[in-house]
Amino acid sequence: MPAERSPARGYLLVALGAAMFALGGNLARYLLDDEVSALRLSQLRSAGSLVLLVAVLAPWRPQLLRVRRADVPSLAFLGICGLALVHATYYTAIDRLEIGVALVIQYMAPLVLLVWLRFHGRRVAASLWGAVALSIAGCFLVVRAYNPGALDGLGVLAAFGATLTFAVYMVGSERAGARYEAVTTLTWAFLFASLFWAVVQPWWGFPFGLIDGPRNLALAAGVVVVGTLLPFICVVAALRHLPAPRVAVAATLEPVLAALFAWFLHDERLALVQILGGVLVLGAVLWVQARRPDLEAELAPPLREAR
Repeated sequence: MPAERSPARGYLLVALGAAMFALGGNLARYLLDDEVSALRLSQLRSAGSLVLLVAVLAPWRPQLLRVRRADVPSLAFLGICGLALVHATYYTAIDRLEIGVALVIQYMAPLVLLVWLRFHGRRVAASLWGAVALSIAGCFLVVRAYNPGALDGLGVLAAFGATLTFAVYMVGSERAGARYEAVTTLTWAFLFASLFWAVVQPWWGFPFGLIDGPRNLALAAGVVVVGTLLPFICVVAALRHLPAPRVAVAATLEPVLAALFAWFLHDERLALVQILGGVLVLGAVLWVQARRPDLEAELAPPLREAR
C-alpha cells in the first residue's frame, strides 16, 4: 500500500478510466457491427492486455510479475469473477434487454457494495448513500431506461449478475491493491480471465478473418489498449487511493461519457433528459469528492490485516 493516499489523484484516475472505458465501448461498436461477437471481443481484450503487460514487465520489471502463492486463489477469483464474468454477464444482458436497462442494473453495483460492506462491519459514510442514489438516477436518465421495452427473465438475471461481478471486481481489486501494484494485480487477473475464455471459447474457433484488415486491426488495438488495459490500470490504481464505494460512484461517469462519445463518433444526438442525467451523475461524483473520506476508517478490515 502506498505510504500516502491522494484522494484527488484517485478521482482523477477513475475519471480517466471511465473516459477510456467509454471511448473503448464506442470503438468496439465498429467491430460488433462487423460481426465480431461480444464474447470473442471480451476474449481478445483479456488476452491482448495480458500479452502487453507481460511483454513490458518481463524484460523491464520482472519483480512485478511475482506474487505470493497464498494470493493466487484470490487473484484467480478476481480474474474470473471480476473480469471475465463481468463482461460475459453484461454482454448477455445487452443481447436480451435494451442496453439502457442493462446499464442501469449494472450500475446499481455501488449500492450493492455499500450494503455488502455495511453488513461486513465496514464503516460507510452516510453521504455515500445519497450520492449512490443520485448516480443511479442520473444513469437511468442518461441511458433512457424509462422506456425498457420487453423484459427478458434471463436478460434481467444476467444484468444483476453483471452488478454482482462488477462489485467483486471493485472489492477484489481494492484488496489486491493492499499488497501489489496495479499492473501486478491485473497481469494475474488477466491471466486467469484469459484461461477462462480459452476453456469456454477455444482459440481455434476465433474469427481472425474479421479483424485482419488495417481498419479493424487498429480498432482491435484501440479496444485492447484504450478500452481495456489502460482504464483497468487507472481504476485499480485509483483503488489504492480511495475506498471501493467512492471509486464505484465515480465510475458511473462511464455511461455519461459514452453518450458524449456516441454524439461525436456516431452522430447520436443527446436529448435534454440525457443531459439532465449527466448533470445528476456529475453532481454525485462531486458530492463524494467534496465529502473528504476518512480513508483509514473506511478501509475494510481485510485491507488493514493485509498490511
